Amino acid sequence: MEVGNGTFITEFVLLGFPELHGIRMAFFTLVLLMYLISVLGNCLIITVVFMEPKLHMPMYFFLSNFSLAELWSTTVVVPKMLTNLALDQNTICFTCCMAQSYVAFSMGATQFFNLTVMSFDRYTAICKPFLYNAKMTNGLCLSLSLLTWFSGFTLNFFQAIVVWAYPYCRQNVIDHFFCDVGPLLKLACVDTTLMELIGVFYGAVVMWGSFLFTLVSYACIITTIVRIPSVSGRSKAFSTCSSHLTVVGILYGATFFMYLRPSTQGDTRINKMMYLMIIVALPMMSPFIFTIRNHEFRAATNKVLSILDRIPPFAFMEVMKQQVPMKKCPPCSRKL
Repeated sequence: MEVGNGTFITEFVLLGFPELHGIRMAFFTLVLLMYLISVLGNCLIITVVFMEPKLHMPMYFFLSNFSLAELWSTTVVVPKMLTNLALDQNTICFTCCMAQSYVAFSMGATQFFNLTVMSFDRYTAICKPFLYNAKMTNGLCLSLSLLTWFSGFTLNFFQAIVVWAYPYCRQNVIDHFFCDVGPLLKLACVDTTLMELIGVFYGAVVMWGSFLFTLVSYACIITTIVRIPSVSGRSKAFSTCSSHLTVVGILYGATFFMYLRPSTQGDTRINKMMYLMIIVALPMMSPFIFTIRNHEFRAATNKVLSILDRIPPFAFMEVMKQQVPMKKCPPCSRKL
């Protein structure tokens, strides 16, 4: 269909990493390995939390939600990137591109909200230990979890619809390895200033809003930890938060650097490397960050793996059906 001197675009070309063309297969192998580690690690967290009754508590319930969001966010981007690297053909259909952009950013928002809910859980466990069981009920945990997913998918919906409806009649090359909104808006043949401002506002609400809530929670947590008289009590309290703080620092730091400015500005090479860290490196590291120092989770993992090793493949679903529902968190209510 003609538009001016051009035509409507039906597919896009993802430029990816042209500077790495000479080592394309080595880069493919590295990204594939990191992706498989992230999938296995996050699937292991979800499986162990589901199967082990001792982990049926809010802290691990929210962790499994975060792991599921990470699985979604990395899977919606990385397999397509790997396919393009393997086949050396970087096209993506228009509908696929728009869907990828929407789901990727929705999952990003869901991860931010999950981290915020996790900080609230740690705040309640450490600052209000005697009220923890009364506050963090199964109903509240489920409601908070559903709210994070609902908010992640709905807040970005209006922007996604508008971007989808834009006419794209310029060149169809996106200078990225996935359908990022900034490079995508450069191809629209209409004024996108308003949508860029809405994108900045959206980013400020999602990122700054969740970050400030997390920051306030940890300010209260640190104040409470400092007042704990025993060294062992302070160490135990801080150990429950250190992994969460590490992931918060990496995810928020990289995302603030990329998106809290007009979306069509900035060095795309730096943006691609930062997003590669968020979508490939962090999902690979976070299962280790959350579990490597957690003796309770490691013991549960060994138990679940030993059970699975003895179960015939077709009997696995029967074992899953026998798991008990999530219960309150007795250890979190212990006096530090």
